[in-house]
Amino acid sequence: MQQFEPIAALATAPGIGAIAVVRVSGEGTIEITNRIFKGKDLSTQPSHTAHFGTLRQPDGTIIDEVLVTVFRAPTSFTKEDVVEISCHGSDYIIRQILTRLTREGVRLARPGEFTQRAFLNGQFDLVQAEAVADLIAADSEASHRSALSQLRGGFSRKLKDLRQQLIDFVALVELELDFGEEDVQFARRDQLRSLMVDVRRVLHPLIESFSVGNAVKNGVPTVIVGKPNAGKSTLLNALLDEEKAIVSDIPGTTRDVIEDELFIDGIRFRLIDTAGLRHTTDTIEAIGVERTRQQMEKASVVVYLFDGAETTPGELRRTMAELEEAGKPYLLVGNKADLTLDSGRQTLDDIAGKGKIIWISARDQRIDDLKAALSLRVRTDSAVQTDGALITNARHLEHLTATDDALARAINGLDAGVTADWLAMDLRVALRHLGELTGEITTDDLLDSIFGRFCIGK
Repeated sequence: MQQFEPIAALATAPGIGAIAVVRVSGEGTIEITNRIFKGKDLSTQPSHTAHFGTLRQPDGTIIDEVLVTVFRAPTSFTKEDVVEISCHGSDYIIRQILTRLTREGVRLARPGEFTQRAFLNGQFDLVQAEAVADLIAADSEASHRSALSQLRGGFSRKLKDLRQQLIDFVALVELELDFGEEDVQFARRDQLRSLMVDVRRVLHPLIESFSVGNAVKNGVPTVIVGKPNAGKSTLLNALLDEEKAIVSDIPGTTRDVIEDELFIDGIRFRLIDTAGLRHTTDTIEAIGVERTRQQMEKASVVVYLFDGAETTPGELRRTMAELEEAGKPYLLVGNKADLTLDSGRQTLDDIAGKGKIIWISARDQRIDDLKAALSLRVRTDSAVQTDGALITNARHLEHLTATDDALARAINGLDAGVTADWLAMDLRVALRHLGELTGEITTDDLLDSIFGRFCIGK
């Protein structure tokens, strides 16, 4: 455990507020704060205690009445001595406190430097460190749950255990290289193969979870498509409970993309209302239709809305074939259920398959079944296969994919009877990527890139 030079920064959001918190961490932090604090002697106070007093200028002028909380190493966030100064949330007061600290030898912190020190001091691994930023940015129950899972160790602890087992095997394989002329094997090939298969079995669901995890983190792109006058804009307004889109009996009213956000069961959905899908000679509407197709390509979920009272069995068959060909997850939603004859609904249900069509009435706001289906679509995806752990970070995906590729090459080589040196080469690549993922292998550039995206004060 090491203590670096003392640093300070505003730990709460900038701007005028009732209170603000200035965080100080590093060697001599408690003694430095004690020099500008008038109240109890902080140098004699135990860890995790709070003390009321005043901060003062060298001439005794009071800067502010404050509450100083003391955290002693190694039981602090950074595992260094830490002091948190709770003051009134005035920009002037905050500037005065930071200026006073710098005159006592404290340096202003860089973005993410507190979390970087926590990582360097072994408080958590790199995946958990990145989860701190995700937790701060979480704006929905789902993104909060995902970030909290990673902060608590999530999948990284399991990967570190598997990586250590691989290291043990690689050591034996490389030992064989020293006895190359004697044709000996220290690493049992059947056990090595079994281990690599087990590692890949852990990696695959995590890799596949990225599309869901990324959507949960940034909002699930959900496109509402269908023929003109199917009721797409009415549905958008019903979901948002406001008049967001113009509703008209004239076909082709919506000519551009309309987007807003909706929270369902703690999951953020980015709802996108689009122009009706049809062939048109209207230049402006044709641009809107093309944008609809582009949004469908980007969507995580496609809500295909059709008029239950007007859609024929042949149209439904063609629609389902087109949606299947597009390869996007979709929900079939029959609108105007109140105007659809029971016999007509039964015919369409038979074509789609029992329970495949979600029947709603957007005009009457009878849309609860659709909301439930959207929530279920996300919750039953890859999260179930990964015990709730979702990959939300492109850096993690890159290293997981590279690890899997290297292990696949190693398994193929093993089956083909390659020599130990070729086998060791692929295993080293897998170990390097796993190490860079969790931070057991790092470079200064990597750490600067990751923590430089954090807010100052965290």
